[in-house]
Amino acid sequence: MSDREPPRRRVPGPARPVRPGGQRRPGPGARPARRPGAPRPGGPQVLRLGSPRPRLRMVSLALTLVMIAFVVRLLQVQAVDANAYVAKAEQNRYVGRTLAATRGGITDRNGVELATSVDAYDITADPTMFTQDTTKVTDAPEQAAALLGPILGQEVDTVAKKLRTKNTRYTLLAHRQTPQVWKQIKDLRSTLAVKAETDKSTVNFLAGVVAVPASKRVYPNGDLAAGILGWVNADGKGGGGVEQKLNKELAGKDGKIRYAQSGGRQVPTVGSTETPAVAGSDVELTINRDIQWAAQNAITQQVKASKADRGYVIVQDARSGEILAMANSPGFDPNDLTQANAAALGNAALQDAYEPGSTAKVMSMAAVLEENAATPETHVVVPNRLHRGDRLFQDDIDHATWNLTLNGVLAKSSNIGTILATGQLGKTQKEANQVLYSYLRKFGIGSYTGLGFPGETKGILAPADKWSTSQQYTIPFGQGMSINAMQAASVYSTIANGGVRVEPTLVRGTKGPDGRFTPAAQPEKTRVVSEKTAKTLAQMLESVVDDEQGTGAKARIPGYRVAGKTGTANRVDPATGKYHGYTSSFAGFAPADKPRVTVYCAIQNATKGSYFGGQICGPIYKQVMEFALKTLQVPPTGAGAANLPVTFTP
Repeated sequence: MSDREPPRRRVPGPARPVRPGGQRRPGPGARPARRPGAPRPGGPQVLRLGSPRPRLRMVSLALTLVMIAFVVRLLQVQAVDANAYVAKAEQNRYVGRTLAATRGGITDRNGVELATSVDAYDITADPTMFTQDTTKVTDAPEQAAALLGPILGQEVDTVAKKLRTKNTRYTLLAHRQTPQVWKQIKDLRSTLAVKAETDKSTVNFLAGVVAVPASKRVYPNGDLAAGILGWVNADGKGGGGVEQKLNKELAGKDGKIRYAQSGGRQVPTVGSTETPAVAGSDVELTINRDIQWAAQNAITQQVKASKADRGYVIVQDARSGEILAMANSPGFDPNDLTQANAAALGNAALQDAYEPGSTAKVMSMAAVLEENAATPETHVVVPNRLHRGDRLFQDDIDHATWNLTLNGVLAKSSNIGTILATGQLGKTQKEANQVLYSYLRKFGIGSYTGLGFPGETKGILAPADKWSTSQQYTIPFGQGMSINAMQAASVYSTIANGGVRVEPTLVRGTKGPDGRFTPAAQPEKTRVVSEKTAKTLAQMLESVVDDEQGTGAKARIPGYRVAGKTGTANRVDPATGKYHGYTSSFAGFAPADKPRVTVYCAIQNATKGSYFGGQICGPIYKQVMEFALKTLQVPPTGAGAANLPVTFTP
């Protein structure tokens, strides 16, 4: 056999799968498929895309930077500057306002209202509601002001300026307006709002105007007791009288509220914080409204009839020191100060200082009696002229030599007789001056009355060692020193009260918001002269009114024993500082033997008719005293008058 192997025979195997398009799947041992190469010339063009990875990296980097910026800003807002942004948001969203406390009322001793508070509104606005950004109008403040000005009674420019206030969401347009004023504004605002809904060109210029509940001070009796009550100014504070003196008690304590708002209105669904207001206390005065009316009516008529500058009447309870009336003329209406005369504001009965004249002689007589220098029956020879120091003194009328008792000196109001009587108070004139000065001080001259009233004067009384040559002899009959009307009334109340001076009082007490009444502190009491001296003086003062030679006959009251004293003093003109005109006065109490009421009247610079105190103030005393006695139901005592002698036969 041959060494060569015979040729192998191929055996057909299974058919290989054929790829779509007629290509067979390569099998084992097959050549790899040729990779696509560059297109052959004349073949179709193929567009290749670049790798996406670089673009993905760029987008990722950008997103990362944005996220980092957001995170940094978020940290700044919520961590670094959180408080500042919260405060700014609170400022824009929340507003606060004061809750005005209701002012306490003022009543007379019987609970009759003299001053009270009624509902009112503070008209306010949100200036941001009037900007161009909000209204799309450049002159929104001016157009709103044109609507509001006539209603509020203000100049249009003034209102517009308030509406243009920057950096605030609150501005006050008008204080304490009546409900009628607010209703006008509210109705006009509603009309504009309805029109704006149907006409897009219409702007509701009053959308940012709102009202805050407040209160307004009202004086139901007009000018009655205005000098006592005073008034409340535009800021709601007392501007005079009791309103000023007791402002803290009357005003109460304001509260506060802070709330979310939108469009100038409170958002009710968002919480608010509130500190409630505490109402003021009511004040009860000692005055009696009816007696106050009688006094004010009487003095007003006489001032007008006499064409005088002014006048005052004081009515006082002689036992307690309580003031029952304090009337001034001319006065003013605290409801409308725009019509008031500036010179009439205040309380002239406490603020005017003037020389009292002969009504002050009762203090000289008190000193003489208390020091046992004389008695009512002591003989006093009164010449027509008396030379003392550098002056020649005389009485109001020329007369021949009078033979008077000390009682007669007071009854006939002799200046010369008073000088002679007080000269007996010391071994020398200097000693006599010092004794008289001590009594004047005990009667309250040269000191405040104790009322603590705004603007009150304490008058002028120089120390005895400072008295000039003429003052040594004029002060005993009421010139060379000055007082106010309340001091003069208090002197006579001291005599009526048995020689004990009780500080005048004007306030009985206060009633707090809880309804509890707190009485005023008890007034200070000081004994000035003995009860015996006071009783003797009362009898001597009766002679002024009852005796035919007395100067106070026009003050007589049928059925009552009346004690009183006239006064006519040269008046210092406050404008020039020189004597011009007269101060006419009358003071006294009744019943003389059981005193209950003191009345004092003074009229400044009467220019028509008589200027003597007994002639123009005596009738006022009678009119007011009669009314007071009847109002207080004080009966006559029924006892006879003392009828002390006025003259003597040498």
